[in-house]
Amino acid sequence: MSYVIEGKTGSWEIVVGLEVHAQIVSNSKLFSGASTTFGAEPNSQVSLVDAAFPGMLPVINKECVAQAVRTGLGLNARINLESRFDRKNYFYADLPQGYQISQFAHPIVGEGTIEIELSSGEIRKIGITRLHMEQDAGKLIHDQDPTKSMVDLNRAGVALMEIVSEPDIREPEEAGAYLRKLRQILRYLGTCDGNMEEGSMRADVNVSVRKAGEPFRTRCEIKNVNSIRFVMQAIEAEAARQVEIWESGGEVDQETRLFDAARGETRTMRSKEDAHDYRYFPDPDLLPLVIEQEWVDALKAALPELPDAKRARFQSDYGIPFYDAGVLVAEQAVADFYETVAKGRDGKLAVSWVTGDLFAALNRTSKTIETSPVSAEALGKMLDLIADGTINGKIAKEVFEDMVETGEGPDAIVEKKGLRQVTDTGVIDAAIESVMASNADKVAEYRSGKDKLFGFFVGLVMKETKGKANPALVNEALKSKLDA
Repeated sequence: MSYVIEGKTGSWEIVVGLEVHAQIVSNSKLFSGASTTFGAEPNSQVSLVDAAFPGMLPVINKECVAQAVRTGLGLNARINLESRFDRKNYFYADLPQGYQISQFAHPIVGEGTIEIELSSGEIRKIGITRLHMEQDAGKLIHDQDPTKSMVDLNRAGVALMEIVSEPDIREPEEAGAYLRKLRQILRYLGTCDGNMEEGSMRADVNVSVRKAGEPFRTRCEIKNVNSIRFVMQAIEAEAARQVEIWESGGEVDQETRLFDAARGETRTMRSKEDAHDYRYFPDPDLLPLVIEQEWVDALKAALPELPDAKRARFQSDYGIPFYDAGVLVAEQAVADFYETVAKGRDGKLAVSWVTGDLFAALNRTSKTIETSPVSAEALGKMLDLIADGTINGKIAKEVFEDMVETGEGPDAIVEKKGLRQVTDTGVIDAAIESVMASNADKVAEYRSGKDKLFGFFVGLVMKETKGKANPALVNEALKSKLDA
């Protein structure tokens, strides 16, 4: 066991499974034509179906089905050609129908796997149990009136994917890595924007603890955790709470809990329901959902390159290390930026500039890769100037900073500031002779065996040429003259 909680009675292992609710990217809701745009005026995107007016019938949104299938394919999961919608019955003010349309017994996507990478470099596989589609509920607002709660039904009926993992996660870091990888895949696929702050991706966290080799003990579910950091903190807090209960001779009750981030603890929300509490039954207004294998194959053929495949290709095509490739593919926009810079150029030099100087500049200017002051094309042109000897690496740093500040292209900056590299051997020879004449004592020391002084002379020659001399030519000419 790599991660354990040390209790009074010995070591405890944590067992975690995650249920991730991901809002499907679509223009309209799962069973109505109402818009899904975030941030609209309250109750301005509610159809008669969403408001559950009598006689209103749901009609399935084909694009939502396609998005669920794309996600299943991206998770290396089984696509079920026949699935079914069920009614999950419960009363709540933000659910006008009095039931949620979900997929209980027959989901559209079956078992799959996600590969995650831990900080140690270890790769682990986390199983996916299923992915099903369901409606989201509306939103209750409690801070608009001292005595009343308000309801906004804009979100009611929005299409969700619930992605359920196997209880394969054994430490908070794994949970964080799993959520980051899942969000990365969804964003690459374009099936969910992964924006946890806006609520378009949130997690229910199932936690239990056990001694090594034991069967699973009672679990608790922590509802609606809306950040990866909070998921990791909630697991630690809940696991510690359960260990304390078991070790004091108590029993952990199966229940639903909330995570209080300010206090770093979980608290009871309600006793845990089982499936029979919801009286699931097939929705009589919806036929079974039957899709064709040819349609699934066409969706698969049109999928974009996913992170793991892109990472492997970057390694083989551009000769960059596994770690650097992982940094680049973490966000699709960064991967696209890098590829524009690296295509037809030195891939290792490109990754050094993108993850080094560019990332530092973005951080310093509070910009994103999408709003970068230096375009990928401009950075690529600057690398061309290094490759053809117009500028050296030291001058390139100066040029890049000017590009960040002014938005000008590298060619214009080099010409305007006279930064073109000196390759004239006559100019370099003159600079070397001047340096040697001014430092005759050091020349004598060098010639008597102090080879380490060579770097001293290189520095002086570069200073003499204001950093513009070609370093390779300087080294070659200097060695020739000092050894003469």
